[in-house]
Amino acid sequence: MSRPVAVALASPSRLPQARPRLESTHSSANDSLPYRGYAMTRRARVTEAYVAELTHKLAPRELALVADLDRLRLASVKQLERLHFTAESPKANATQARRALASLTELRVVVRLGRRVGGVRAGSQAFVYALDVAGQRLASACGIRIRRPWTPGLAFIAHGLAVSELYLQLVEASRSGTLDVLDFDTEPACWRTFTGLGGARTVLKPDAFVRLGLSDFEDAYFVEVDRATHSGPSVARKLTSYRRYWQTAREQNRWGGVFPKVLVLVPSEARKAALIEVVGEQPVESWPLFQVARYDDALGIFSGGTS
Repeated sequence: MSRPVAVALASPSRLPQARPRLESTHSSANDSLPYRGYAMTRRARVTEAYVAELTHKLAPRELALVADLDRLRLASVKQLERLHFTAESPKANATQARRALASLTELRVVVRLGRRVGGVRAGSQAFVYALDVAGQRLASACGIRIRRPWTPGLAFIAHGLAVSELYLQLVEASRSGTLDVLDFDTEPACWRTFTGLGGARTVLKPDAFVRLGLSDFEDAYFVEVDRATHSGPSVARKLTSYRRYWQTAREQNRWGGVFPKVLVLVPSEARKAALIEVVGEQPVESWPLFQVARYDDALGIFSGGTS
């Protein structure tokens, strides 16, 4: 039986009717309040009273930045600038972003990780930020366990920034009216739990779940950001997990009979060809579930193309 080369050109999983667009968390660049009056001394402890105070003192743009870091887990200075500081000249936007992040760092809302992306020559744009303790409490309303900030390895950071870049490109496309971002859930919010073989509890762990509004339709995806670090057998096991979850029909019951397209984004044509071969090892009836594409083609696919 021939390999399903055409699977890389499959159409997205289309939902029959668009739901109302979620309220945007990206406020105007003029929404930021001046930082005069903030307690700028870095706090040793973050109390409930302090977090309550922050909810009233932070401007809409700062709260939107917290919401995005909660969604994405980490983002670079440049990515946060493109998300929340866009109304002025490039130089002014960069300055505003740098000052805002410095102030939020002092407030223990965000934390700058101990690793740079792009090396020292990239300057302040190479810094990567995550939520500090106060930011986590603001975002979660104490609904999750608060973790002390830590600096992950370079591979983890590079993967996380790739997922953040995908979100950023979709937000920028929504600003131009190309599409509406209805959902963009990252780990662990996008995980799915189901009963696997032998009754075992199984957790499917996509990198993201994406739901988009295009005209009168919705497109839904489970996204895997592949950085060519996993072996073929490892990828095959992940695809098998998707197939077994598909067979439970749990996701179809949630979305009116439609299972989201599993979009595997890869860095090169060679990796794309290799993973299409891995897809071909799955049972033929599951081939339409999967689509393999290069990173650079992702936005075209999300906008309704078939790259």
